[in-house]
Amino acid sequence: MNIYSAISSNKYKTWIIMVLFVLIITTLVYVFSKAMGFSSLGLAGFALIIAGFTSIGSYYFSDKLVLATTGAKQIRKQDYPEYFRIVENLCIGAGLPAPKIYVINDPSPNAFATGRDPKHAVVCATTGLLSIMSESELEGVIAHELSHIKNYDIRLMGVVAVLVGFVAILSDIFIRMTFYSDDRDSKGNQIFLILAIFFAIISPIAATLIQLAISRKREFLADASGVLLTRYPEGLASALEKLARDHTAPKTASNATAHLFIENPFDNKKVKNFFTSLFNTHPPLEERIKILRSM
Repeated sequence: MNIYSAISSNKYKTWIIMVLFVLIITTLVYVFSKAMGFSSLGLAGFALIIAGFTSIGSYYFSDKLVLATTGAKQIRKQDYPEYFRIVENLCIGAGLPAPKIYVINDPSPNAFATGRDPKHAVVCATTGLLSIMSESELEGVIAHELSHIKNYDIRLMGVVAVLVGFVAILSDIFIRMTFYSDDRDSKGNQIFLILAIFFAIISPIAATLIQLAISRKREFLADASGVLLTRYPEGLASALEKLARDHTAPKTASNATAHLFIENPFDNKKVKNFFTSLFNTHPPLEERIKILRSM
């Protein structure tokens, strides 16, 4: 897949995911309401409206939610002149409008990009990253994040993060209602109850696996696109090596935002097997470094 096909793919995938999300939420609410003995059609209609608004909201406001969750603060050029200069220079080379530039006060080195398109984008780095990276390494990291912006990964992953979280919340609400309901045995269809419990357990897991699979694929493409921008693979490879050696615990990252960062802030490098790899937000750093050094 080349860069242009990736951009086109991410644009239509965003809309497909939003439409599928509305259908999935409506179906889940219908099954849950039938299981609990409520007015299934009425609740399903209400869920359709809520899911539609949530999809639209995730499209326009996912970046603001991410920034609020991570505690990121917008900075001025005089605050971090080298960081600012690197972002501006790489944007000129990439043909991108300059994004807003943020910093997170966190000693754990990391960075991410978010927003719905290149005109409404944000690049964010932690103070830990800015303190340990050389100029060429920081260029590699920023080029990687700008590639996420140019490839529209930020829109796709921002929307997916919000919608997956909504599915998890819905499933949790149903499980709690089932647990605390005293007359659930006399209400609803028992077949729907079994289906609802099954969906409540499986749907957030399946949604998360889809989210993580998308995230891992995007990281490889952003690495390649970043190198295409800097023409210097060693910069990013060296930066990833520093990230691999650093074990500083993150202060502000969460499981909901982990997939956005250049490296999974919660990566447990001591545990490596097929099962845990399914739930990794990123491909192994060693594999990414190896590919970069083969370019």
